[in-house]
Amino acid sequence: MDFQYFLEYVPKIAKVDLPASEAHFKMAPLERIDFLKNLDMENENPRIAAVMMLLYPKNEKTHLVLILRNSYKGVHSSQIAFPGGKQESKDISFEATALRETYEEIGVPPDKMEVLMPFTQLFIPPSNFIVYPFLGICREEIIFIPNSNEVANIIELPLSDFLSDEIVISTEMATSFGERVTMPAFKIEEHIVWGATAMMLSELKEVLKKAL
Repeated sequence: MDFQYFLEYVPKIAKVDLPASEAHFKMAPLERIDFLKNLDMENENPRIAAVMMLLYPKNEKTHLVLILRNSYKGVHSSQIAFPGGKQESKDISFEATALRETYEEIGVPPDKMEVLMPFTQLFIPPSNFIVYPFLGICREEIIFIPNSNEVANIIELPLSDFLSDEIVISTEMATSFGERVTMPAFKIEEHIVWGATAMMLSELKEVLKKAL
């Protein structure tokens, strides 16, 4: 999708009602849906994180950036994610966390990002994080500078590919809810995107389709 054409729809995107859990659950394992429906957050005491769903032009076409996390001893090792991370005491808001972490992970300065709107927060049981996603845009092409301590690769996903139904698949994965669980996922290049990132992508996709 041409980026200048996309920009014409930015005001409309910001006015779309968020589908929230209705969109999240479309890309969630059944076991996680049951868990989240019965969740009492007062008993969880989750840590807080924020991520940036960043749209930008590349060769005049609209793209969405994702990252491949490094391999490490943790539940989200080698997974596809949005740039973002844990809230720090110096952050004045969830939005500030998303901006800071995006800069630290992929090198996009906060003053180059325009935050359009917050999306629905999502609890991630395996790591006990509640994540606050934000939709942002850059109005010019980006030279990414990935942090090698955290990011193994940058994935630049054309928006037209993301909006296609052909990237939605069913797959079997090992999760914290069971050794092998069948679930919906996104197939992006050679990567399978599932779990929390897929759930946030689902809400983003529905909002963009309603606006565009």
